[in-house]
Formats: sequence, C-alpha cells, structure tokens
Amino acid sequence: MDAMTDIQYYSFFFFVSIITTLLIRSILNRPTKQTTSLHLPPSPPALPLIGHLHLLTPFLYKSFHSLSNHYGPLLYLRFGSARCLLVSSASVASEIFKSQDLTFSSRPIFAFADKLQYNNSGFITAPYGDYWRFMKKLCVTKLFATKQLEVSRGIRREEIERLLRKVVESARKNENVDVGAEVMKLTNNVTCRVVMSTRCSEQDGEAEKVRDLVKESFELAAKLCFGDVLGPLKKLGFWLYGKQALDLTRRFDELLERVLKEHEERRKRDGSVREDKDLMDILLDVYQDEEAEVKITRTHIKAFFLDLFIAGTDTSAEGMQWVMAELINHPFVFNKVREEIESVVGKTRLVEESDIPNLSYLQAVVKETLRLYPPGPVTTRECRQNCKINGYDIPEKTAVAINLYAIMRDPDSWDDPNEFRPERFLVSLNKQEKLDQCQVEGKGQSFNFVPFGAGRRGCPGTTLAFSMMNTAVAALVQCFDWKVSEEGDGTKVDMQSGPGMSLHMSHPLIVRPIVHFNPFAASM
Repeated sequence: MDAMTDIQYYSFFFFVSIITTLLIRSILNRPTKQTTSLHLPPSPPALPLIGHLHLLTPFLYKSFHSLSNHYGPLLYLRFGSARCLLVSSASVASEIFKSQDLTFSSRPIFAFADKLQYNNSGFITAPYGDYWRFMKKLCVTKLFATKQLEVSRGIRREEIERLLRKVVESARKNENVDVGAEVMKLTNNVTCRVVMSTRCSEQDGEAEKVRDLVKESFELAAKLCFGDVLGPLKKLGFWLYGKQALDLTRRFDELLERVLKEHEERRKRDGSVREDKDLMDILLDVYQDEEAEVKITRTHIKAFFLDLFIAGTDTSAEGMQWVMAELINHPFVFNKVREEIESVVGKTRLVEESDIPNLSYLQAVVKETLRLYPPGPVTTRECRQNCKINGYDIPEKTAVAINLYAIMRDPDSWDDPNEFRPERFLVSLNKQEKLDQCQVEGKGQSFNFVPFGAGRRGCPGTTLAFSMMNTAVAALVQCFDWKVSEEGDGTKVDMQSGPGMSLHMSHPLIVRPIVHFNPFAASM
C-alpha cells in the first residue's frame, strides 16, 4: 500500500512539474555551449523533462544493474533536473576509489538537507574538508582502532551471549525467532555501549524505538531523494516529506540529548579524566577544548552519533540475517561451517572472536553473502572538479552512483556470479579460480569485492563489521539447528529482497531454533 501511495505522489508531482516547467523549459533546459562541447559518457534514450526517471523502479540497485547490462559500465543519466554518473564495473570504480579518490571525495547533498535539524553536520554526508578529515581521523584512531576494538571485545561477547540466552529460551519454549529483530538488538546494544557506555534497554520499548528510527531513516532517505529531481519545484518534496523528516530527527535528538546530559552530569560529578572513556567522552573533550584542532558543536556530536546508529546497526544486522538465510538454505555449507568451528573450538566452549582468524570457511561464507547482498548496494560520491574518466568529461558537481551490487555480480570478475559459492573466497593453489587476496579485500586494482565501499569515503568500521558478523554467525551455527517457519514452504527461506536504498530481506527471517550446544548448560 505504501509503495502504491508513493507512486501516486510521484506521478502527481511529475505532472505538476511538466505543466509548470513547459512554460520556462526553453530557458531552464537550454543546453549551454559548455555542456554541448563536452564529451560525456554514453546515455540511454531519455524522455523530455524527466530524463531517465521512467527507467527506475523501487529496486534502485536492480534498475541500475539492468541499465548497465544494456548500455555499459559507465553511463551519464538525467533524473529530472539532477545529473548522475552511474558506475557499474570494478575497473571504472577503481578510478573513483583510487586513481581520482580525492576528486570524488565529497557526497551529494539532498535538495532540502539545510532545512533538517542537523543540516549537513553529519560525518557521512559532510563535504570533504577539515571537519570531515578530523572526524575520519577520530574514527580511525579512536573508535575503530585495533586497540579500541580489543578493549571493546568484552562488550561484544556479552551482547552475543545475551542474544544466545534469548534464543535458548525461545528453543526451550518451542517458539519461533525473528532473527533480523534479534541481531538488530545485538548490533544496537553493541553500538550504544561502545560509543555511549549504555545499552538501549528493552524497558519502555526503548530498543524497539531505536530500531524503528533506524528503519524509518532508510525509508525516508529514499523519499527525500525525490526532491532532487524536481529542479525549480524541489520544495514540493519538502512539503510532502519535510514534516516526517523533522519529526524523525526530533525523536533521535531527544534520545541523544538525554545521553549527552547524562555524560555531562557524570563528568561534573566524577571529573573528565577517566581511563574508560567512550566516544562520547572523547567528543565532549573536543567540544569543550578551546584549542581543539577543529571546533565542533553539540549538533556535530549528535549528528555523528545519528550516523553511527544508522550505519552501524541496520547494515550489520541485515548482513547477518542474509548469512543465516543462505546457511539455512544450504545445509551442506551449514554443516561444513559447524564442523570447522568444532575442529577449531571443540565441543565444550563457545566460539570467541579470537577464533575467527582460524575459521577460514566461515569467513568465506560471510564474504560470499556480502558479495551477493551488500547492505548498501549503491554508494554515492560527488565530483569536486572537472575531470576525465575513461576519456569522458565529467563536469564538476556531478553526482556519482557506484553500484556495488552490479560490481560484485559482474561476470567479468566472477564465475557464476549469481550463485552462492563460498569456496571462491578460499585461497587455494590447486584451484584455477584463486583470487588475489588484495582484490578480495578491496585493496587491489580490481575492486571487485567492495561490500562497504572503498577509498576515503569507504566505511571506517569495516573491520568491526566483519568481526561482529563472523562471531555472531559462528555462535548461532555452533549452538542451534534452524527449522524454517511453516508460514513458508517449510524447507527454504524466501530470499526475495525488498525495495528501497538498502538491500534488506523482503520477508523477516522467522525460524524455529533447536539447541545443538548450550554454552550455558553448566550455569542453568
């Protein structure tokens, strides 16, 4: 019903746009000498005014994939008044991620982002400059540094054990488990505890509220993009979705403001010099330091944490849900993962994060799932200056959409690209399909495996995401067998993906757990 409503809105506003702009399009859409003299990348046939908008579906990454299959890996598209460069191959992506990384180091800005509560204060959408570089350095040296990940390892273990206890209880009661909802609680609580030293408790429905806010953020982001195609009528998009966007940021702001005040009161009471500082303490130090390298505001802090919630909870949770779905649908692979865990860990203790480097097949399963289902299937950049790619002119301020989904299903890079084959990630001298490890990690020239992006604007939390996913999946495989809910066909998980900007499962992964190994048996 929501999808139909959105389509009706889209149709109505495009109609209004056409009627209005017909009177002035000779001025607004008249090509300039500069544009006509440019050697632009190839472009599919377009319609007047709306350009290539009619070629898109709610499954944006699939629409882009179809376009690249028909017209090539580098396309110049027009969506209403917005221009976009579509990149769909590893070789072209390497230009964005490596060769000209600095040129493409900014992000496009929403049509009415300046009207929202946090404006463009967030780290993810911030333009490339002093503030963005400072926050990136903070992520690398503080939040996601090896030392900090070691310090927070105990937190992740506690939360994984909390998840397992919940599933053991469900198994005892012969109840189904919504895997997606449970791993969302896991990632949510880990994020909260690592960055704010607090758990989003389930009392008063707080955890559920945060999960709903994250989900709503992704849904709203897709709708906000609508404003960018309306050109002179872009304010119509704000009239339609602006109230919802403001309400969403207000609810986030209430949560973050409460946590900020709790930290400030504790610092007044106990002093700001503490050995166990979390990220919020670190940011408050900078906020209160008059001689700080970059002066940040209270809004910067809250916007940054909003980014962490959105980027650090839903993406990892969706990834874990896809991994479990593939394992349940491939019993041979599931059993092979369990056998590997038992050969390394034994049958008397719970798998730990420190075991993961020795579980190569498990890692291959997680990577193969991320290849097929990257949490953010399309990542964006913006060209900061005129440049050339593959001999084509790319004008300044051109938005760039890099279709990671298409890149990681490219038959030029992968054999049987749509097949689930974890073995392709196992380095073996006896196999012709051996992959260079640098390419696998997205560090080589090919960039054919980039589930979290790459370059300056690549996800700084990639190491943590891989660690969390591997450890949680290993524990769920080690401890439980899983029976598909009778609501489906009883044998296979429905692997259909849903619409939107993220790549999520269309139907929740609801399955029945059966205890295989209870790590808490001795204490019960």
